[in-house]
Amino acid sequence: MAFQPTKQIYSGKIREVTLGVGDKAVTVGGKTAYSFHSFEGEMPNPPRVAMEIWDKDPSADWSETAKAPFAGVLSDPVAWAKKCVDEYGAEILVVQTKSADPNADNKSAAEVAAVVKKVADAVDVPIIVWGVASHEKDTEVMKAVAEQCSGKRLALSPVEEGDYKQIGAACLGYKHVVVSSSPIDVNLAKQLNILLGNLGVKEQDIVIDPTTGGLGYGLEYTYSVIERIQQAALTQEDDKLQQPMICNVGNEVWKSKEANLSAEDAPELGDPAKRGVLMEAITAIDLLIAGADVVILRHPEAIKLVKGFIAKMM
Repeated sequence: MAFQPTKQIYSGKIREVTLGVGDKAVTVGGKTAYSFHSFEGEMPNPPRVAMEIWDKDPSADWSETAKAPFAGVLSDPVAWAKKCVDEYGAEILVVQTKSADPNADNKSAAEVAAVVKKVADAVDVPIIVWGVASHEKDTEVMKAVAEQCSGKRLALSPVEEGDYKQIGAACLGYKHVVVSSSPIDVNLAKQLNILLGNLGVKEQDIVIDPTTGGLGYGLEYTYSVIERIQQAALTQEDDKLQQPMICNVGNEVWKSKEANLSAEDAPELGDPAKRGVLMEAITAIDLLIAGADVVILRHPEAIKLVKGFIAKMM
C-alpha cells in the first residue's frame, strides 16, 4: 500500500493581495493550507522574492561581498533599480528609505519622495517602500510618497500602531497597500489589523509584517509568530489574521557582525564571500516554510538559492 500522509483539515484561507499595477502586478497569498503542503490544499500564488535597494549610497555600511553585485550603481537608486530588474530579474523592488533616518542624513520627506517617484517611474515592477521606524518621520515620508506615486499601488511599510491613522489614511486616499507591522506578537498583529479595518482600510489592501529576526538574531521568534499567525488564520478561522506576510530579511541578516567579519577576523566561520549569502538564504527559506509570502533579499546569489527552493517545492 502506498504511503498516505495524515492530512490536516483547514477551515480558513489566506486572502490574496495584489501589489503594483499593469502586466507586472504581483498577487500574493491565497493559500488554503500551510506553505508548500500541496497534498493538503492549494497554494495558487508562489511565494515571492523582492530585491532591496537603498535611496542612498550604502557603501560605508555594506561588506565587499554585498556591494560587489551592484558595483557602479550604488550611488544611483534608479540605475540600481534597473539593474535589479534587467540583470537579476527582480519581480518586486523594495526601496529602503535610509536617507530619511533622523539620526543620520535626515533628508526631508520631499527629497525622499522624489527619489521613490523616480524609481517607481523607471521600472514596471511593484514597489514596496520601507521606512526607518520613526513614527514622526515615516508619517511625513509615507504621506509624501503616497501622493507622489498615486495610482501605482505601492506597499508602504512599516505601518505601526503609533502612525497607522496618518499612513493608513494616505494609503486609502491614494490607493496603496498597507504593511501592518507589529513586534513579533500574534495579538498585536491582530489588534493593528482591527484598527486599520476601523479606519477603513480594506482586507485586500493589508499585508502583515510580523517583524523579522535574522539567523542567530531572533529567527526562531519570527518563525514561531509566523507559524502561529498561519495556524490562527487557517485552522481557527481568525479573519483578522488571514493576510499574506512579508519579511525584511536582507536588511536584518547583513547588519549582523557574522555576515560581515573577514576571514582574518573569524577564520572559523569560513569563506566570508559565501557566509552572508548562506545566512540570508537560510533565514529566508526558514521563514517561507513558516508561512511568509514575500521575503526581501539583498544578494543575487541568495536570491538564486531561494528561488530554486521555491521552484522545487512548488
